[in-house]
Amino acid sequence: MADNKNKPKQGQINIELDEKVAEGTYSNLAIINHSVSEFVLDFVSIMPGTPKSKVKSRIILTPQHAKRLVKALGDNVQRFEQAHGTIKDYEKTPMPINFGPTGQA
Repeated sequence: MADNKNKPKQGQINIELDEKVAEGTYSNLAIINHSVSEFVLDFVSIMPGTPKSKVKSRIILTPQHAKRLVKALGDNVQRFEQAHGTIKDYEKTPMPINFGPTGQA
């Protein structure tokens, strides 16, 4: 009987999350490209005063999964805003890629 508790039911997927992946990776920039067969999402962390940044993570999706991701993310944003208020969009004030100190000492 105890063995049946650990077995996934038919139609379910058992997903594991190891500690390193569970820590996550911070990103404040996403670059999205696509071809006829895939979407490529590159996640970058840009820090002030740093002239160069590296892609921290790359996710490659089929077009069908990309569409499902858009829907799932939209649903989650909507639920977040219902619980916590509207998320402000600062897109109108573009952040330069090379932001940081500009003065001279």
